[in-house]
Amino acid sequence: MSFGRGVRSSVVLNVGGTRYSLAREGLKDFPLRRVSRLHGCRSEQDVLEVCDDYDGERDEYFFDRHAEAFGFILLYVRHGHLRFAPRMCELSFYHEMLYWGLEGAHLDHCCQRRLDDRMADTYTCYSADDLRAEARDAWGGAEEGGGGGGGGAAPPPGGEGKPWLERMRRTFEEPASSRAAQLLASVSVVFVVVSMVVLCASTMPQWRAAENRSMEEHSRIIEAVCIGWFTAECIVRFIISKDKCEFVKRPLNIIDLLAITPYYISVLMTVFTGENSQLQRAGVTLRVLRMMRIFWVIKLARHFIGLQTLGLTLKRCYREMVMLLVFVCVAMAIFSALSQLFEHGLNLGKPNEGYSSIPAACWWVIISMTTVGYGDVCPITIPGRILGGICVVSGIVLLALPITFIYHSFVQCYHELKFRSARYGRSLSAEFLD
Repeated sequence: MSFGRGVRSSVVLNVGGTRYSLAREGLKDFPLRRVSRLHGCRSEQDVLEVCDDYDGERDEYFFDRHAEAFGFILLYVRHGHLRFAPRMCELSFYHEMLYWGLEGAHLDHCCQRRLDDRMADTYTCYSADDLRAEARDAWGGAEEGGGGGGGGAAPPPGGEGKPWLERMRRTFEEPASSRAAQLLASVSVVFVVVSMVVLCASTMPQWRAAENRSMEEHSRIIEAVCIGWFTAECIVRFIISKDKCEFVKRPLNIIDLLAITPYYISVLMTVFTGENSQLQRAGVTLRVLRMMRIFWVIKLARHFIGLQTLGLTLKRCYREMVMLLVFVCVAMAIFSALSQLFEHGLNLGKPNEGYSSIPAACWWVIISMTTVGYGDVCPITIPGRILGGICVVSGIVLLALPITFIYHSFVQCYHELKFRSARYGRSLSAEFLD
């Protein structure tokens, strides 16, 4: 049964006492995610997971939110500019933005700086995860993103009635949640560091010498112990996870799998093929698989907020990163073609072999644009040197253009993660005092 379809061509949104009339068909593509979710509601229970109340007779949806803030958000929907409401705390307005489905990147540049400064002063912000946590606490496990629905939603499986299971999840997922979690994180860091040291040492010629076979055997034992710990940790975290499919999709868990799987593949290949010199192809494969242990170092992202901030920033700024890559590729194509022409194609002097082709000139362009300048390749003609100066200046400008957006996203991600870490730190302090 389609809920609320065919009765009226328009619906009414009541936000904090202010009523807005919208076309029903316009809900599907409405820029605010929370409003657009009303289009897919099939029952009154679905509606109450999105809004706070619903009047079926008047087809009116009630949201107990800040009316003035929603008015400014609607101005963004109509005109494309989002600014803070006057006489309203920046963090409160940011909270309202997250509720309706917007992020800090939607703010105008001046307001983004105000938000960053406010977060830097208070070390506090509200992230989407915080909103979902608040929704679960307030409505007894409402569906994700529901933060304003009616009661009666069933708690997630495995959550209620099993506090030890939830405590165990937090121990493995949140290193700052308890002393046991900190101890577990410390042990994992030690295993990661030891495995990296052994990996680096195993590539040294002295380590691989014939007289050091015992050291190689010891390194394999250490490697097996580290892999055993990582495997046990991964299996336990998979068993106690709430959603097994979501667990498999998480980037850090995929990295764990990439770091662990090559060891078992290399062991199986060694068992079935051995280290026979005639099987050169298998030997190369084994070396590649063993070198993939370098992914273990990414496991440190579970325990260090800096690496988490980097990963979250890259995830949120992928458009800016693509734009930066396009800038560099376009400039590389232009400058490499011109430099090859000036240095090798026009015969203005002795041909410069470093620019014998456009692909060869691309190497000079990229190290010039990034101001690295190894000096292995450099122009010798007057036009080539003038072009080199233009290339360096252009590289500085092009690389600086997207940095502002990436910087604001980095600051925002850092304070979100720091607030989350501080929240668990406070709970840990209370546990210690108790």
